[in-house]
Amino acid sequence: MKPNTIRVLDIVEGKNDEPIELAVDGGADGVTHRSITLAPGVGTGPHCHHGQLVVVVEQGELTHYADAHPGGVRVYRAGDSVVEDSRYVHETVNEGSEDLVVMVTHFTPEGMSTEETDLAKCEQ
Repeated sequence: MKPNTIRVLDIVEGKNDEPIELAVDGGADGVTHRSITLAPGVGTGPHCHHGQLVVVVEQGELTHYADAHPGGVRVYRAGDSVVEDSRYVHETVNEGSEDLVVMVTHFTPEGMSTEETDLAKCEQ
């Protein structure tokens, strides 16, 4: 790259048809960016997060099970995005025929893990 130049690479872009509210209190929260791939038929298992996160589907279909959705399920496709609030129980499953690839940005309170599988520690 030439000196004094800037290169910007948009990794993935998504759309969201719902209002977005992010709450970052300015404390010592951590920010983690991840690319996650789930093979067809693979799921995360029920879990929650201690902080909010933003998910953008890069490839495939993400089937999201949560009581917050009408009927308990919603499908997100490549180009869709979702903002997940903290501490609610949900599960992601790749019910499609190709790999599911998502880009995830976690906003996690200091000292907490990005995922919580002990459902007693999640608000249900």
